[in-house]
Amino acid sequence: MAATTRIARTAWEGNLAHGSGTVTFASSGIGDYPVSWAARAAEPDGMTSPEELIAAAHSACFAMALAHSLTQAGTPPRRLETQAEVTFQPSAGITGIHLMVIGDVPGLNTAKFTKAATDAKDGCPVSQALAGTTITLTASLE
Repeated sequence: MAATTRIARTAWEGNLAHGSGTVTFASSGIGDYPVSWAARAAEPDGMTSPEELIAAAHSACFAMALAHSLTQAGTPPRRLETQAEVTFQPSAGITGIHLMVIGDVPGLNTAKFTKAATDAKDGCPVSQALAGTTITLTASLE
């Protein structure tokens, strides 16, 4: 397979504390989303943040990696609900990421599911890109 490149752009106006910007998903064309320091450091108030965008990427990548590994092992999932929580501390940066998954996987016990989820967490390309951050995991079956 050939490599793929995805593009997002941000147009920012003003200073950090009082300015704001718009993130555009240029590759997919799925839309423009407002971003600001206040949305990053306090309440979202209808805007996104770099950390929420990282959480979206991480939860999607983790779900794909886990679905693939479960299928390869002969226990394809019926459903996976994944969530990524990215914690940002002003002046310290991103201090951690917590992944959560609840799976409906016929024929798999909790221990094997947790092992598969841990392997997917470690092998997911987004996890690997974020290797400088502590990434934790909670996994359970429905």
